[in-house]
Amino acid sequence: MITKRAALRFAVLAALTSSLPWVQAALAADAIPAFKTVAAGSTVTVDHSAWDKLLKAYVVPGSDGLNRVAYTSLKKEHSVLKGYLAALQKVDPATLDKPEQFAFWVNLYNAKTIDVVLDKYPVKSIKDISLGGGLKTLVTGGPWQAKLMKVNGIDMTLDDVENAVLRPIYGDGRVHYAVNCASIGCPNLAAEAWTGAKLEAMLEAGAKAYINSPRGLLVQGDSIKASSIYNWFKADFGGTDASLMAHLDKYAEPALKAKIAKIGKIASYDYDWALADAKK
Repeated sequence: MITKRAALRFAVLAALTSSLPWVQAALAADAIPAFKTVAAGSTVTVDHSAWDKLLKAYVVPGSDGLNRVAYTSLKKEHSVLKGYLAALQKVDPATLDKPEQFAFWVNLYNAKTIDVVLDKYPVKSIKDISLGGGLKTLVTGGPWQAKLMKVNGIDMTLDDVENAVLRPIYGDGRVHYAVNCASIGCPNLAAEAWTGAKLEAMLEAGAKAYINSPRGLLVQGDSIKASSIYNWFKADFGGTDASLMAHLDKYAEPALKAKIAKIGKIASYDYDWALADAKK
């Protein structure tokens, strides 16, 4: 027999699970006001050269289109990554123009994600890394709710960077092709650092690469299986089935575009949380 206390605990956990970003992310969190300031016209740039060098050395593009990380080798230069992250957190984003800010936050998110994995490596999935952060973490695991960074004196989680800065402030659904969760199901970790100068080109390339990969869209007969990103974050792609399909159609290669037009709808969603490790 289920006790009232057990039933209540189950209800609370179910409610928390349904509200998690990767389960139901129709709305971004309220933006952090301190990071809304933009220095329009600023020529200030952030030095991402250390991160760029690490990415070019240890991101391994696969024949299957998936970029994996050589964590075993990168572990030897973990101190370099930590030094880059320390320097990055001393930057005042308010001194940057919008593209440079966007690149700053993406690099911070991605570099910290790799740092977290390296701290616990070897692991099978980032979801196996629980660093605290409340009941949400108890339900799902993962490091997203832990206060791991400090920017302009504000303690931040990875979830804050994505859902309280990047999504609500910049309002560009292509952010999902930029931030990387170290998992096979995720859009690729770019093999170079993001910069304001290359932002638009990298966002477009990321969208095209993911949508045309089986991790983004997989057509099986007369059925389309899509990445769960398009379900979790449908609001960022217009919020309707029609707007999402239009987004996918925009970046699909001709053969895939024809299949999308013929089938017309997504039948199911899936996501692979296994670590994108070059050893595997």
